[in-house]
This record gives sequence, C-alpha cells and structure tokens, in this order.
Amino acid sequence: MTAAGAVAQAELLRAAHTARLAGLHRAEGAALDVVRHLRDARDPQGAHRVQRPAQSVAALRELLLVTHRLKAADPDPGLIGAVVHHHRPDGPLRLYGVCREPVVGPGALGGVLTHLVDDAGNWYTLPDVAPGGPERAGRAGTAHVAVRSFLSDHERLSRGGLVVTGAVVAPDGRLLAEPGVRATFAAGRPWAGFAFAAAAADRTGDAPPLTGCDVEIVAADGEAVLARIDTGDGPGPAVRLAPAHRHPALAHTANLRRLGACPGLRVRVLGRVDPDRVTTLRPLAVGPVPGPGAATLRLPEDWRDRADLGYDRLCDAHFPAAAPGPAPSPAPLAAADASPVDSPLRRVRDLVELAVTGGRRATAEPARDSDRGAHAAALRRGGFATGADLFAALGAVAARRPRDAFGRPAGDDLDQYAAQWLATAVYLTGTEAALRRDLWHR
Repeated sequence: MTAAGAVAQAELLRAAHTARLAGLHRAEGAALDVVRHLRDARDPQGAHRVQRPAQSVAALRELLLVTHRLKAADPDPGLIGAVVHHHRPDGPLRLYGVCREPVVGPGALGGVLTHLVDDAGNWYTLPDVAPGGPERAGRAGTAHVAVRSFLSDHERLSRGGLVVTGAVVAPDGRLLAEPGVRATFAAGRPWAGFAFAAAAADRTGDAPPLTGCDVEIVAADGEAVLARIDTGDGPGPAVRLAPAHRHPALAHTANLRRLGACPGLRVRVLGRVDPDRVTTLRPLAVGPVPGPGAATLRLPEDWRDRADLGYDRLCDAHFPAAAPGPAPSPAPLAAADASPVDSPLRRVRDLVELAVTGGRRATAEPARDSDRGAHAAALRRGGFATGADLFAALGAVAARRPRDAFGRPAGDDLDQYAAQWLATAVYLTGTEAALRRDLWHR
C-alpha cells in the first residue's frame, strides 16, 4: 500500500468520485481515507512517522470489505452509508468531566483533550490542539478553554461539569463552538458515579469510550507497571500499565514509577488499550478504589478522586502511610506477564501489517518460510486454529506467483491475494476485539 504512487492514488480518487455519484457514501469515504494514508506515508516532511501501521491496516480493510460485499450484492443497507453531518442533540447536554489527555500529534502538534460523559454513558471531547509539540501539550492542561462566551480552563472543567444548549457535536464526539452554542459551568461527579466499562459509542456524535477497571499493583517493570485486574472475586489476569507518553514535559512516566514502587496498592485506572497488545493499558488517569480499609490512593478533595497522569504529580502524601506488602519474586512475575492470549496473535498482526507496509513480496519473503510453520503451531497451541490457517494461507498466496514457460507472470491472482488478506485482517480485528472485551470489560 505504501508503495502506491500517483497513478494508484488517481485511480482511488476516480473510484471515490464514482461511488459518490452512485450514492455509495461509505465506499467513497473508505477510498478517500486510503488516499489520505497513502499521502501521509509519502509525505517528505516526515509527518507520517508517527502514523501507526494499524491505522493503514484499518483503512485498507474497510475499503476492501465494503467493495467485496457490494460486489457480492450484499443487501445490508449499512453498506450504503450516509453523508457525515455534525450532530445536534434535541435538548441541552449535561456533561461531567472525566479526565484530561495530553495530545502529541503529527506536524509538531500538541495540546489536550478533556473527556466528558453524559448521564447515558455517551462520551464527548473538548479539544485544544495546535502547533507546539510535547511542550505545548504540557502547558495545555491548565490553559483556558472557550466555548463561545463560556470561559474556563481544562483542569477545572475535567473535574467539574458543563451544560451545553444548542450543542453541535462532530462525528468523532468533539464539541464544536458553532454559532448559537451556549455553555455554563456545572457541578462534576466523582468517578464512583461512572460506569466506564459499560459505556459505548453507538451513534453519530459519540467519542470512542475509554477503558476503566480496578487493578492491584504487582511490581514495576521498567517504565511500565505490572498489575492484576481486580475481578471482585480475587486476583484476575495479569496486565501491564504503560506510559501514554514518555516525553519529560508530561508526567506519565514519573507517576507510573511511583505507582510501581507500591506493590499491593489498589487503584482505579482509566485509559486506552494498546492497539498492538491486548494486555497493555496506557492509563490517562487513576483514582482510589472505594471501600473501607482498602490500601488505595489518598487524593486531595479538590482533585475529585482522580489524578490525570499526564499533568498531576503523585507524591508521598497521596499514598498509604505503610507499604501494602512486599514485592513478589521475579520468577512468578515473568510467568504472570507471559500472556498466551495475545502473543500468538501478534504474529498474525505482524504479517497483516507487513503486507500493507512492505507489499506482497515482503509478505512472501523466502527467509520467513522456515518460521511460518512454527508461528502457525504457536497459534494452534494458543487455541487460534482459524488464525493459524489464515496465517499460513496468506503467506502461501503471497508466495504463489504463477509464470508461463518463459518465466513471465501468467494470469492475475490479485483478487485472490486481496481476498486472503481481507479474510485475515477481518479475523484479526474481530478476535482482538473479543479478547479486549473479555479482559477489560468484565
């Protein structure tokens, strides 16, 4: 995909135009999204270097899936799609601040997202992103935020609330300061009043929900922290809490280091599951676990039972006076961290991403043949028999390049190769989503 030049991009743009004329809005959007990723990947300014391969995989998967189903005359009306418009709620929005998230984006962008949620569990964001990089992201946490005539700051808003009348919400959940919008500050809500795991984005105008759960700290693991999910019935599966950003202008790494030095501590965490590893959460904020006698954080009252890890600095006064318990020995930690759930699937993800970033030749690289059988066997041992079959089939189809008696390419099996890649990518997405639900949304 990344090797596609101007000719391929022109063909995609022509296909997007044809889809628009036919009223196929989802196909049009998918084609334009792939073109955007292609242009970012070939950007000489280097903005593409922060682009994750998973984003390109998702764009190409959507385009191939939509066109494949349309070609098969699938009657699903969702394949038609709709023209994306901003969402205007019927009544006023009563929103509660949840946390602040530092943003470090391409092109030296930096800033903050303040996450908010309504009574129905729908998520919204109030962004403040502009050129300035990580340094601006570090300053933006306490910067002023304006919604038309309303003026506050991100720290106060993240721990308070907002009532918005005439609200205009972008498809990705951003609150927009359009004419006619009015906002007033309102009381917030403690974290105990939120059901983070139950929240879901199910309509236009909702932001993707963050993932939250209670964990018990096990030990430090470099810059990360090993922990176990608290299921309510005893210790749950082992997970890793990793810094959302490592830049020294932000406090993620320092705060996780403090948490890792307090094994036995129970904390409530809220963040994003790492798209490349199901068992890794990149926390944005932490809070105390409610309940009498719990060895948990002791945060100031004006923090509203939460600490934004990118901005607030945890100190000794925020921890229990006595250490909760000794750290486990290194050997059990290594065993707990070895995750049979997502390690085999990482092999499937690597091959799917290699097909996008390196092309068909790289996917069929002869040097990989000796390892392909071992990778498939590891998938089967992990219980992913379908994944093993798809993994082996994608490598085999990529390597099969029929030629005639004179050694020239014979026939065109690009459709078969694309279909095999699509089947593998769809399987990977569905399986990883199921694993995330099982692990984090208990």
